[in-house]
Amino acid sequence: METNEYLKDLKDIKEMMSKSSQTLSLSGLSGVLAGLYALAGAGIAHYLLYIHHVVDYTQSRSENGFPMDTLSLQLIGLAAVIVLASMGTGIVLSARKAKKMGETLWNVSSRRLLINFSIPLVTGGLLVIILLFKGYYELIAPMMLLFYGMGCVNASKYTFRDVRYLGVTQIILGLMAAYFNDSDLIFWTLGFGVCHVLYGAMMYVKYDRN
Repeated sequence: METNEYLKDLKDIKEMMSKSSQTLSLSGLSGVLAGLYALAGAGIAHYLLYIHHVVDYTQSRSENGFPMDTLSLQLIGLAAVIVLASMGTGIVLSARKAKKMGETLWNVSSRRLLINFSIPLVTGGLLVIILLFKGYYELIAPMMLLFYGMGCVNASKYTFRDVRYLGVTQIILGLMAAYFNDSDLIFWTLGFGVCHVLYGAMMYVKYDRN
């Protein structure tokens, strides 16, 4: 009987340590910077559409008569740079914060977070590539928002609860982008840019500043 209680106490201690590390290892500042990267990327995307004389890029290639292949590659490259910059910034700042708190960034909670976040994200990424090759351009921004939102909700149990609210917001914006498909770049900018800045700033004030 005493042995079972002892094992239960050890399990409870381990869970508390895991929960503590999961809320201390992520940096809110990285969210702010990721949002700024997305805002800058949205501005560059708008410029690329402008120089290609694209009024509505969600229409087919033949209807517009512009080099969508070239433009698609440019937009894909831009998106890749934003994603890599955001991930790199997040890893560096979160590792710095974990070191400052005397913790390790790579632990059980972070591994579970990565797995649960990656499944919807990778699935959405593959779907976006398929949609791109099939020519369903009007669905790309909504799918990015929806699957990213689902990834945040799915991973929120291993990190700050605020990430769940961010995910729900992204899902709502994704649905709106799907309905108002002529304004999907605006919703993409709101989701990946403005929301990241706001949520990142809130998390920084709430968890990092002290």
